[in-house]
Amino acid sequence: MGTLVSGKEHKSGYESHPDYLLRVMPAGRHVRVMADGELIAETRDALELFEADHAPVFYIPRKDVRMGRLKPNENLSWCPFKGEAHYWNLKRGEEEIPTVAWSYEDPFVEVAGIRQYMAFYPDKVTIEAD
Repeated sequence: MGTLVSGKEHKSGYESHPDYLLRVMPAGRHVRVMADGELIAETRDALELFEADHAPVFYIPRKDVRMGRLKPNENLSWCPFKGEAHYWNLKRGEEEIPTVAWSYEDPFVEVAGIRQYMAFYPDKVTIEAD
């Protein structure tokens, strides 16, 4: 059964690739996200997502993100293994840095743990983990 997104039906990649490597686990580290020296997020409750041959990604609980600094934008994309991604800009005074973060509002059950979490692009912000 597929999911209707932007008027198109998308199927889960797990149907055709049941052995696809994707796992989510507690990061077990103190993670901070900074933008031009300003703290945007800080947590000890991050998740780390490992996917195939991609670099691991930290997902930070929204409760630990300064959500008032983020603004959803209109961009959406589809991942056959996670679902529909939503993107966020960073507000800086009157300006915005486009597409600094993403989230999965309704991820597939296989990665349901990333619901209510945000991930950030390391080329647009500084991500520190220790």
